[in-house]
Amino acid sequence: MSRDQTGSGDIRIFSVTELTRQIRVLLEGSQGGVCVEGELSNIRQPPSGHCYFTIKDESSQIRGVIWRSDMRGLLFVPRDGMRVRAYGSLTVYERDGSYQIVIKRMEEGGKGSLQAAFEALKKKLSDEGLFAVERKRKLPLLPRHIGVVTSPTGAAIRDILNVLRRRFPNLHVVISPARVQGAGAAQEIAAAIDLLNRQGNIDVMIVGRGGGSLEDLWCFNEEIVARAIERSDIPVISAVGHETDFTICDFVADLRAPTPSAAAEIVVGRKDEFLGALRQKSSAITQLLNHSLLKARGRFHAAARSYVFREPGNAARVYRQKIERLKDRTSHSLERKFREGQQHADDLSIRMKHSLSRVFALRVQQARSLERQLTAYNPLAVLKRGYSITFTVDGRAVRNAGEVADGDKLVTRVGEGEFKSKVIHE
Repeated sequence: MSRDQTGSGDIRIFSVTELTRQIRVLLEGSQGGVCVEGELSNIRQPPSGHCYFTIKDESSQIRGVIWRSDMRGLLFVPRDGMRVRAYGSLTVYERDGSYQIVIKRMEEGGKGSLQAAFEALKKKLSDEGLFAVERKRKLPLLPRHIGVVTSPTGAAIRDILNVLRRRFPNLHVVISPARVQGAGAAQEIAAAIDLLNRQGNIDVMIVGRGGGSLEDLWCFNEEIVARAIERSDIPVISAVGHETDFTICDFVADLRAPTPSAAAEIVVGRKDEFLGALRQKSSAITQLLNHSLLKARGRFHAAARSYVFREPGNAARVYRQKIERLKDRTSHSLERKFREGQQHADDLSIRMKHSLSRVFALRVQQARSLERQLTAYNPLAVLKRGYSITFTVDGRAVRNAGEVADGDKLVTRVGEGEFKSKVIHE
């Protein structure tokens, strides 16, 4: 510290560090503990265990930090978009000359506007079935044409291309450029997805960008992007942000990759690995063919040494003898079956004769019984015992004398014959 004596009065001259430190002392001395409510954003937690973030509202924001020792007292895991109520003290980070709040205690204060919008859209699309496992498509094993939807100048495209060149050189990559942050980015991403589908020769597509805050990644949480992924005929890999970042795009896509580099690794395997696998398959097929060839050669030599090939005439005689034996067996079998059939026919004939004799005797007996009954009921048999029947000339039997008049002609039938008479009443 020094004094400027060039003017009318003495002016105290501070170094930047001295002035920043003085501001920190003044700020920390003028304020006791403070409580601030807002929405968390851009959360970072490096290996040191401290947690850095921004607390914001609609118009302003302030940087905040929770030291590792105070992280153990939290009852929840801070996430982007979460609305909190934080208790701590103001201080100045001297290296940057910026003020921040050091948080000692933090409570959930309700969901932030972005987080609420995220969960509302997530529920809507889930209810429509856009996240269903059964609609997820398998990725091609060896894609020849890969589409990438991202910023052409961002770190994500560099990471993807580096991995693809390293794992499978000369692979065909089509970049469909789009802004991946800010107003209008979601519309550009959806249009880029549709453009790759219209091109028609893309096997698989990567959609994504590098890490960032919830606001930075928000375009991948908009419904227009989700609908574009849903209607895509090309399988889509979502590669948005870091492994801990989740977006609506991740849920709708056919597969989620933790980072853009990981997406490129998923899309293609190492070329040398494929070549090694092909060499192994080729070696296995060659061994199998050699084994089959050796077996066939052994069978051929065994057949060449066999009795049949050495003495073909003997083989013909053997087969001739087999044919003769088969012929004899067939002849004997036919004769036996003929005798059995003839015996069976004779047995059937005898049984039929006996059956017909029994039926005939039964029918004769029935006929004689009917004859006796007819004889017993025949009126002519009664006439032979001295009775007679008188009929009129028109054939009516006379039962009462009053049925005839004088001069009527009658016919009387007796046991033997009949005679005619005329009625005379005295």
